[in-house]
Amino acid sequence: MNPEELHDFYEGLVRRLRREGVVCAITSGLACVHYQLAESTKDCDLLCHSQSFHQLLKILSETTVQEQPCRYRGNLSPPLEARWHIGGWTSHFQWGEGAEAVTLDVFGRALRSPIPWESDLYGLYAGKHIVAQMKRTNRDKDWPVITALGLKLVRAGDPRGWFHLFDHAELLALLAEIQPPQEIVAIRPALGLAIQGDPRAAGAIRAERSLWEELDRLRISIYERALRPYVVAVRKSGVVHASLRLPEEHGVRLNCAEEALDERPLERYGIERHMQTATQTLLNGGILSSESVRWLPDVRQCFNYLQP
Repeated sequence: MNPEELHDFYEGLVRRLRREGVVCAITSGLACVHYQLAESTKDCDLLCHSQSFHQLLKILSETTVQEQPCRYRGNLSPPLEARWHIGGWTSHFQWGEGAEAVTLDVFGRALRSPIPWESDLYGLYAGKHIVAQMKRTNRDKDWPVITALGLKLVRAGDPRGWFHLFDHAELLALLAEIQPPQEIVAIRPALGLAIQGDPRAAGAIRAERSLWEELDRLRISIYERALRPYVVAVRKSGVVHASLRLPEEHGVRLNCAEEALDERPLERYGIERHMQTATQTLLNGGILSSESVRWLPDVRQCFNYLQP
């Protein structure tokens, strides 16, 4: 499939899912294509309410791409079950093999979003605010996109866009035209510095981005450690190489998860510990100074998605 055909396939899949009662929305890279911030992507990330997982799995099992059935992807994918998605896991599917595979990653929770993603939808897609929050990763390529989403939000009259401006020059240019609400300035101290013309503003914005990147690196390492026993169990089951239909494969993976996959690894690690460890790592590495810590926002609410 070429990019245009893939785009049509994913949108068509979501239309069918919604017709059959599945609460879902496209997010991440394909959403950025829709918002005209990227040219193309081969993958699709899908937000899906956990109460719709059973119906989603049924429809995926009925959907083929070029006569290829849908399967879980490799040994690493957790099962599409609410018990694990509530704890921040994702499930990974594909049609076909190798470089030509069509892939779908399913999120039951919008990572880093303190609000329910279902309340912020634009057609088939998650809203720009949700997409920008999910993009706060340790990948350099995501950060210009976050700022671009923030600019679009502010210019459309949505003040939440001020939370997503991480380019100091772009922020100053926007401040010359528009002033953010005081309640948002109170939540994001670096924004207050920029409004005052304080020369520390650029460093405070870099520190904020560094915190998000380190939080993501630490989150990934926590989940990777928790995943290892499950990967061993899946490998032993032989399910990846078995000729099973998706519902049967799901049953095997569910058994493996019940045996070997921690449902809530980040919550077990501790949200406060997560924040403290990330901050201390940045201090120890000289990326943060004791002064720049003063300007970091309180990000604890952005992990509310881990609540049942």
